[in-house]
Amino acid sequence: MSKLVIVESPAKAKTISRFLGSEYEVEASFGHVRDLPERADDIPAAYKQFKWAKLGVNVDNGYEPLYIVPADKKKHVDNLKRASKGVDELLLATDEDREGESISWHVLKLLDPKSKTKVSRIVFHEITPEAIKEALRNPRPLDEDLVRAQETRRILDRLYGYTLSPLLWKKVAPKLSAGRVQSVAVRLAVIRERERMAFREAEYWDLEADLQTEKGKFKAQLARIDGDKVATGKSFDPTTGLLKDKARLLDQQAAKELVEEVKANQTVWTVKKVDAVPGQESPPQPFMTSTLQQEANRKLGFTSKRTMHLAQNLYEGIDLGGERIGLITYMRTDSLTLSERALTEAREVIKELYGSEYLPDKPVRYKTKAKNAQEAHEAIRPTDLARRPQDISKFLDRDQLALYELIWKRTIACQMKPAKVLRTSIEIESRTKGSTLLFATSGKQILFPGFLRAYVEGSDDPDSELESRETILPPLAVGQIVDLLELKSLEHHTRPPARYTEASLVKKLEEEGVGRPSTYASIISTIQDRGYIFKRSNELVPTFTALAVTQLLENHFGELVDIAFTARMETELDEIADGKRDSVGHLKDFYRGHEAKPGLEKQVETETENIPFPSLTVGDDPNTGSQVVIRVGRFGCFIQRGEGGSGNTATIPDDLAPAELTLDKAVELLERKGAGPEAVGRDPKSGQCVFFRTGRFGDYLEVAQSKEEEAAKDKPRRVTLPKGVKPADLSEEELGQLLQLPRSLGKDESGEEIIVSIGQYGAYIKCGAEARNLEDWRAAASIRREEAEALLSQPRHRRGGVSAGPQVPRTAIHEFGALEGASGPVKVLPGRFGPYVTDGKVNATIPKSIDPAEITPEQALELLVAKASSPGTKRRGRKTFAKRTTRRSA
Repeated sequence: MSKLVIVESPAKAKTISRFLGSEYEVEASFGHVRDLPERADDIPAAYKQFKWAKLGVNVDNGYEPLYIVPADKKKHVDNLKRASKGVDELLLATDEDREGESISWHVLKLLDPKSKTKVSRIVFHEITPEAIKEALRNPRPLDEDLVRAQETRRILDRLYGYTLSPLLWKKVAPKLSAGRVQSVAVRLAVIRERERMAFREAEYWDLEADLQTEKGKFKAQLARIDGDKVATGKSFDPTTGLLKDKARLLDQQAAKELVEEVKANQTVWTVKKVDAVPGQESPPQPFMTSTLQQEANRKLGFTSKRTMHLAQNLYEGIDLGGERIGLITYMRTDSLTLSERALTEAREVIKELYGSEYLPDKPVRYKTKAKNAQEAHEAIRPTDLARRPQDISKFLDRDQLALYELIWKRTIACQMKPAKVLRTSIEIESRTKGSTLLFATSGKQILFPGFLRAYVEGSDDPDSELESRETILPPLAVGQIVDLLELKSLEHHTRPPARYTEASLVKKLEEEGVGRPSTYASIISTIQDRGYIFKRSNELVPTFTALAVTQLLENHFGELVDIAFTARMETELDEIADGKRDSVGHLKDFYRGHEAKPGLEKQVETETENIPFPSLTVGDDPNTGSQVVIRVGRFGCFIQRGEGGSGNTATIPDDLAPAELTLDKAVELLERKGAGPEAVGRDPKSGQCVFFRTGRFGDYLEVAQSKEEEAAKDKPRRVTLPKGVKPADLSEEELGQLLQLPRSLGKDESGEEIIVSIGQYGAYIKCGAEARNLEDWRAAASIRREEAEALLSQPRHRRGGVSAGPQVPRTAIHEFGALEGASGPVKVLPGRFGPYVTDGKVNATIPKSIDPAEITPEQALELLVAKASSPGTKRRGRKTFAKRTTRRSA
């Protein structure tokens, strides 16, 4: 009896096939096999006549979706059809969530098996022999409600994106997109940036005392003066910079006078209060998708997309010396449940590694609290907790091991006893002739480490890190006299609200019930790809385009970017999944609406002509009185003064955050542009004048061209100005050093040229795919070849100083090495116009339907072969590329 099992990915197919008998054949669908058309060219000829066809949804007849097989999926569909011919049983084994259910449904529709063929749906949340056998024993029919919910979500996102995006092209800038969840995520970042723009810094001072007893030293801060609370950062209104409570504000003079008064009077320091309260710290919950992304971002520096790609690798299977097996459970989940088997395994490991004293009397069970939780899986955990990270380290690459270790430690820790601590708060009084000063300090002592033995942030050695979690005070008693070693006044400034990081934005979306575990990574990736957000270190900084688009949507389509409304839509989609809500009626209410409340189509139709081109007011120029505004144009954002025109517009550097563009900064950029380039010296090499300029990517120097160079239309020689360096501060020698860049140091042993250069993010060395940053730009001008080679041979370092190891360089998404039929080593690299595959001679763009992080060697080779055989491969001119319809995305 022949049986065909269909899964999503080749890696998953390869793992599962090892657990099944010879009567089973396992094939991969390579993700979704059908989708709505993306471009006008994708629409079948029979439907082009209909107005609704460009939406891909028949809004005139039951919101029926128009499904097509994308060009890059046709061969996979043909392969599935060939494999399914004559089989006795078809087992749909895609992932156990809405997307997986939908993929199985579409596969079934395309294959259209004969009535005698038995069709079953099998699900599992870990790829192990036990889980696969259990799934085979418990097949079920397809969940039509779950499929309908996913389809409704897809149609809803299409209607939202394809209706609003053209409006943004018309009113803001080309190639922008709107999305049901994407636009809310952008708005959250914009709201935070507005708070930073409204923020007013305040200065305050306090005193810090270094004190001593016979048993040790400690520090204490001034808390009260004559019973009045001393102002701290929380005492100020962030939008006015003024005190918002009755705290006593110390300025520099008052703080220094207090110090002098204490010193002059040789005051006695007496302990007035000692509170020692025992407490405990509970272990963290096991990972679900959102918390895994947050922790991996905070501790490992991984993006959400990178985390999910690595988790997918671990879930689908790793070859452990001849045995390919899934190492973690399904990674898209908002469940906190752990199976009984996992609980038993965890307790056995804890007892073996740490002893019975770390084991609770009974297993700890967690309950999901996430708003709108709907994914029916386990929490993310190792499939076998006895498989310790060190046991399999040789089979994993650096990042896979780091993520597996994070998951393993967290799972073990969540089943250990809480840590027992002793929290101590101390108050010490000092009397001067004029005032009574009360100083305070607090400490924490770990009495029993509990789960901290297994899970301590930022270290592979928990024992050494336990000390840093403690602040141990010497034993003190009420009435005891302590000695003053030093008293100093300290200056402080209030800080604006922190921008979102990937971790904190995912947390916020989860708290608000916006999006789903499977969508967080793609949301964050999309808002960066669309130019709404850029990353600075770990911050997500909204662009001026994001502010303009958010302003437009808030003013004219406020409900569509309202957080509560978007969360409510998620709840309604859940009701469709549960069979409690009609999907067609839901879509009709959203798109066409009714008499009392018009839908999206009518709103856009009515509002379009009333929507002005968005602009952001900066203020009035103090010199001219003209209003200064930010506008979005075809070529980016710019500053405009008054009516604009010559001398009254200036480009905004791409890396300038909206909260940093003050009125003074805007006027400076306008004046600099109006005055023309500033001459800062002469190029020692050519003798030509060197000018200081500002562009979209920041400040740079440009060497004037000779008449011959101008006639030949040569590109001007330019070099990025290092951050924080002003042209006027450069000596003649330093200017010459800077203008040497980029410079070649020769070729390494493999023939790759070693280049030293400077870019938007500082000076660096590059050789092939390897690159290393240089701390000081001056090093770029003086570094020798052997020094550069030594630096390139060192492992990369992540944030926090953690070695990133000497494996696949960060600049390469994948390195497949030599593949038969390729001209050289095959790599997947990020490019200006998107990721691409290269073998050194042929470059092939990766289609949007293929995740570059998940592309297989076979797919990479196939793209290269197809590109090499294309008639236009050797013609690099613009005329060889057909004009494409701009892709709209929900």
